[in-house]
Amino acid sequence: MIRIFNTDELSVEEILLRIDSTEAEDNADRVAAEIIKQVRLRGDEAVREYCQKFDGGAPESLELDPSVMKEAADRLEETDPELMRILRRAALNITEFHRHQMYDGFRMERDGAVLGQRVLPLERVGIYVPGGTASYPSTVLMDCIPARIAGVREIVMVTPAKNGVVQDKILAAAFVAGVDRIFAVGGAQAVAALALGTESFPRVDKIVGPGNVFVAAAKRRVFGMVDIDMIAGPSEILVIADKDSDPVCLAADMLSQAEHDKNASAVLICDSVELAQRVQAELERQIPLLERADICRASIDNNGKIIVAESLEQAADISNRIAPEHLELCVSKPFELMERITNAGSIFLGRFAPEALGDYMAGPNHTLPTSGTARFSSPLSVYDFLKRSSYIYYEKPAFNDICDDVAAFARTEGLTAHAQSALSRKSMIEGK
Repeated sequence: MIRIFNTDELSVEEILLRIDSTEAEDNADRVAAEIIKQVRLRGDEAVREYCQKFDGGAPESLELDPSVMKEAADRLEETDPELMRILRRAALNITEFHRHQMYDGFRMERDGAVLGQRVLPLERVGIYVPGGTASYPSTVLMDCIPARIAGVREIVMVTPAKNGVVQDKILAAAFVAGVDRIFAVGGAQAVAALALGTESFPRVDKIVGPGNVFVAAAKRRVFGMVDIDMIAGPSEILVIADKDSDPVCLAADMLSQAEHDKNASAVLICDSVELAQRVQAELERQIPLLERADICRASIDNNGKIIVAESLEQAADISNRIAPEHLELCVSKPFELMERITNAGSIFLGRFAPEALGDYMAGPNHTLPTSGTARFSSPLSVYDFLKRSSYIYYEKPAFNDICDDVAAFARTEGLTAHAQSALSRKSMIEGK
């Protein structure tokens, strides 16, 4: 059963405390390092071996023909037209939101100098879509659509193929999202192949998307060879609720994240002991009714907490220190309370914006910073698929005016070649 605390009984570190997983993470890092080494040395051969070992088989061709995406979408149009309607509606909402994130470069002129910044899309990106214990077509939409809006030339998707088969709902979502190439490969071997390139895999510029502990370890290892979005930890939800909130909804929202993983964290901070007790009882009622009851039970009992705060303002201050992945403000005046929030991945306002709305249909991205990293990082967005280059042009008189200062500044740092690089142009300036 979830425990109820007062604010003076727990530190922020204790609120976030989970079952120690250091040993598992260290093992995953060792495994990922060996997989990356083998893929570097043996390419497709190593990829196939790991697919056989971890997924029960490898497809005849690691890369699927692009036509399979449309074929899967056509099949679903016949067998599950409601799902296709939902995929398209979600894609429209995600597209509409992310289009607002596009931005342009700039150009400025100053006394004979032209300075500016160019904004360009990445050339090729890899999208990792989980497909182990569960498959997530929503992740396909959330990770691919921003890349497409940014103007990425080629989107390469990888996803595990259990016994060599990729589910139609994943392929159909890839068709809706505009994926260019798809490989039926998952795990650390897929990350390694995308980062290094093999006989079949093109080398990408960036890898995004969630995965298990081995995928996370591989992404950490290849960072620097390619860019990555983030290292995602277990899912988190923090709910701030006032005394007028519905305990049935609050419990359901907490369980919506607890069902992800036994290490997921669901925390409620409220201003009422009575509400805390009602939510505690409601969790006990709802957990046995869920398909993933065992996972929810472990998550809630080991990592779940209900904290009774002296005020909603104190609750917001605690939340800022936790910097949660998902933050629900189930209060009467959510926009006012949001003004106190400085650290959160995604914020859900009011009594009719459950976290699940953001996972699927609203439009903002559901790939979010975890483990307190919302203090300094942001949700996946169009920005992740754009790069910036600055440029500098000086006319002769403008350079003449600044040349000596450049040389003098360089000499103060002991970089005389820098100074000479500037001064060498004096002869051109003086017409010699």
